[in-house]
Amino acid sequence: MSFSWLYYLGCWLSGLMLLVFTRWEVKGKENVPPSGALIVVANHLHNADPPILGASIPRKLLFMAKEELFQSWPGGFFIRAVGAFPVRRGGQDRRALKTAEAMLRQGMVVAMFPEGTRSKTAQLQAAFPGSALVALQSGAPILPVGITGSDKLRGGALFFRRPRVLVNIGHPFTLPPRDRVLSRSALQEATTMIMKSIADLVPPSYRGAYGEDPDAAH
Repeated sequence: MSFSWLYYLGCWLSGLMLLVFTRWEVKGKENVPPSGALIVVANHLHNADPPILGASIPRKLLFMAKEELFQSWPGGFFIRAVGAFPVRRGGQDRRALKTAEAMLRQGMVVAMFPEGTRSKTAQLQAAFPGSALVALQSGAPILPVGITGSDKLRGGALFFRRPRVLVNIGHPFTLPPRDRVLSRSALQEATTMIMKSIADLVPPSYRGAYGEDPDAAH
């Protein structure tokens, strides 16, 4: 049974909440390919980032989400119903990576937060290599997205200040082809390339480990 309607209802409600409680803006929507496999990568500032992306990007996103979110009811049911799939944090979850690759082979859109968890400082953290590995093995194009302002979504701020939330969508790109056996350094280089593409879409104060120092993330 398809629950696509639940996903789109959630996106509509998220968009409505954003319009009411924030100054929400989406830039670069024209950069989203209308069809075909795609990996959306974004920085992660707040629990609201997945619904913000869903409301901002005009294609159905299948999120790779931490496995803890699937362990409760009704949260686990809802997150599965909208197409998310679990990943074990702290290392390479081969099952999750293979699930992502299978979805991409079907022309779907997989959304990933390469940092693996929310940034407590709102700055980019050193990323895990999962998104780069999926991109290299699938050959799917990558769509970088920079989120600014969701870190300000706290309590009374929503009612009195309406924080500005900007979703800045970059241009899709593909990673250079690599040898079949990936070295650790090649995977790190690809991960840095992905994170730099996100860093280019956020203000300097958000760039953190991927700021001006080219070696900061190593």
